Amino acid sequence: MDVYQEALDYLESQQIPVEVEEDTDVLDEDVFQEETAACPLSPLQTESMDFPDTPTLPEELLGRRLVVLRGVLESEELYLNELKTLLMPLKALRASAGTSQPVLSSQEVHTVFYQVPELKDMHQSFYAGLRARLDLHIQTEPSPGPWPERERGSGETEIGHGGFELIVGGVFLKMVSQIGLYRGFIDNYEKAVAIVRKCTNSDERFRTLAESMMSNNGSDKARIKYTFEALLYKPLDRVTKTTLVLHDLLKTTPAQHGDYPALQEALRLSRSFLSGVNESSQCKWEVTLSHGMRRQLMRDGFVVDVCEGQRNLRHLFLYTDLLLCTKLKAAPKGKQAQYRFCWYMPLAGLRLRWRTDQDQTPDTHLRMHNIRTKMYLLRQQLRRQNACLAARSRRKLEDMELMLLTHYSVHRLELQSPRDKGHSLLLSSLCELEEWREAIDKLSRDNVETVPPDLLTLTSSCAKLRMTQQPPLPSLNSGGGEECVCGTLSVSIHSACGLRQPACTYVCVEVDGHEFYETQAQTHTSVHSLNPTWNQEFSFQVDGAQTLRVLCVSQADPEDSGDDTVLGKGSVKLESATLQKRWKRQTLVLGHVEVTLSLKYSHHPLGLPSSTPSQPQHVFCVPIETVAQQEGVLVPHLVRCCVEEVERRGMEEVGIYRISGAASNINTLKTAFNSNLREAVARLRSAEVNAVSGVLKLYFRELPEPLIPTELFQKLAKALEIPDMNSRLVSMLSLLQTNVPDVNRCTFLYLLHHLQRVSERQEVNKMSLMNLATVFGPSLLRPPAANLGNCGPNVDISQEVVVQVQVVFFYLHCDHLPAAQTSVPHDTDTEDETTHI
Repeated sequence: MDVYQEALDYLESQQIPVEVEEDTDVLDEDVFQEETAACPLSPLQTESMDFPDTPTLPEELLGRRLVVLRGVLESEELYLNELKTLLMPLKALRASAGTSQPVLSSQEVHTVFYQVPELKDMHQSFYAGLRARLDLHIQTEPSPGPWPERERGSGETEIGHGGFELIVGGVFLKMVSQIGLYRGFIDNYEKAVAIVRKCTNSDERFRTLAESMMSNNGSDKARIKYTFEALLYKPLDRVTKTTLVLHDLLKTTPAQHGDYPALQEALRLSRSFLSGVNESSQCKWEVTLSHGMRRQLMRDGFVVDVCEGQRNLRHLFLYTDLLLCTKLKAAPKGKQAQYRFCWYMPLAGLRLRWRTDQDQTPDTHLRMHNIRTKMYLLRQQLRRQNACLAARSRRKLEDMELMLLTHYSVHRLELQSPRDKGHSLLLSSLCELEEWREAIDKLSRDNVETVPPDLLTLTSSCAKLRMTQQPPLPSLNSGGGEECVCGTLSVSIHSACGLRQPACTYVCVEVDGHEFYETQAQTHTSVHSLNPTWNQEFSFQVDGAQTLRVLCVSQADPEDSGDDTVLGKGSVKLESATLQKRWKRQTLVLGHVEVTLSLKYSHHPLGLPSSTPSQPQHVFCVPIETVAQQEGVLVPHLVRCCVEEVERRGMEEVGIYRISGAASNINTLKTAFNSNLREAVARLRSAEVNAVSGVLKLYFRELPEPLIPTELFQKLAKALEIPDMNSRLVSMLSLLQTNVPDVNRCTFLYLLHHLQRVSERQEVNKMSLMNLATVFGPSLLRPPAANLGNCGPNVDISQEVVVQVQVVFFYLHCDHLPAAQTSVPHDTDTEDETTHI
């Protein structure tokens, strides 16, 4: 049964007069056939048609509301099909742009499809969220029957009235809070249409495509033929219909319903957006002050303001010439929110600094754990409770998330004016901090001092101009549908390339969703290089995650007072349907930097957050296979980092590896590696180079089992006695390949290649292959007599040392050693993917 006919039948059953239009049954659309009739004045007008008198009984009102919601769902499905049809030729046109005879140039492709993928994602999320809530509502109704209708015996459709338990306001509010995406599409629309018309007239290939685009017509799957231009107009029509639908939905929602405030706010935002669009695009987010000056709002959002040790959640507004910090003042139900002035800073001459607060005391961790545990339990209750109890639990969960956001954000942005007035802001996401920093820095560069603002007018206008409606709380922003990720997400950061100059870099990874567990991680800092390598693996316990954010950051020189610099940032959309249990390798293009990483995902129920912080995993005096397994590599990070640092600044150091550094410095590095890899690498960069070489030797010396297994000592000693050099080489390499575990062999080969490079500078550093073999031989290979309980023949100690040195010297002398593999291969059934951000 058609949804429209269902609505008519219901209205007639309530004795409400309805005018029925004739059914045109047209399946071949022209550009503005339907739209011009609906919008005679402007495609962006905001006036709504009045429904017949609203029923007074709550059950009648809720019945009408359910009809409206079903109509919205069906309309969304049709609109999504139209957007997917519009995007269908995107991939082919992009591929054609790189050929000698492109249909459209790369710039034209970008213009024609500008913001369309983002609009599709926004409405896909809205459709999934609304569908999930309606499905759940239908399943919990006491009357049996399939969705969307239940047939009575008389053939009439029965509509359930348990509508007070159906809460959808948050879904609409989330969608409307992202409606600003349409601004870019609307501003670009005329350019896109001009390109389509020009290419339709001049290129037969494009004309064929543009005049025969087919889409499914919602639930009945009828095929509709569109023109390209007709599909481009659909978003313009849709943004108007959003306001009309919200108006009708609010009229059918009782004032005491839990959705009423959210729908009121959503309708206000939608109307505000459309009124701004209908004005000149230049003054959409502007306010006129008493002296006639106009200020344009560029960005707004919630931050934590730190003042005299106190943390307070504030709403920050970035205008073209100043920053305005306000406090959101609670308003009575049904009233518009108001803002109270806190402080402002002109952008002219504003200096920015940022850093991440790394240290977390045990007491802080305990408080965070208690909050996260309560959040987790409330989340479990929400899944089991009815609507009345769920609303109360949801408010408690939001309060907990606000507490976590306010008191445990760690990314600090410091603002300093030329007059030494300063403010510190904290944000929970480094990606968000960088977006704020970029926006402020771009405006402050060319800004000149302006007249003081009219603070009263400026602050009072915030409620109308604001683009961000609510703090970034997971319970408000996570979809919770099947497309969200729940389980263990593993991320392995491999390497980066495309740096414009050598730098010490690290990668930050962030996931969204409910914050019951750790959601951020950072690699250690790489060696000073154009092509940094990390091969670090992280595992996140995620609930409701939809996005993985990645940032590549260049570390500032410790001797300078500058800040770290974000070289590139981007995100990966997480969908349970596309993530795999096996590693999937991909390359993210973050501006001019490319970061290679691998992802894998295992879906499973999540338990309570851990009550104890993750204990540091020691590396000294621990079997090397255990360390490598903990780190997910074949060569431990300690070995790689020390080797890289020696090659960066110790290759011409006289007596490198022979002359040891100060014992206190070596022990400091040892303690750091046993507690925190990132801190250890930072210390490594500034440590004396002989202390770096000393800690590497100490690591091999303190291994419980030597790098070359003890049981090979006798076999290697016999292989050294083979007179024929080629036969000896084959025997020695065969023993290494077949009798040494993978981690030991890869680490040994990695070290050998490094020592060979050191010896290439022996004229300067005085370290020949024999000198290096003498230093490392006793640490890498130990005789059987050193192991208690060994029943093999005893060897004279002088002969033992000779064998240890000669074995390492022989391997160092090989010209064709196998290459060293440093990381575990992440096998996948598919080729690498490249994501452009």
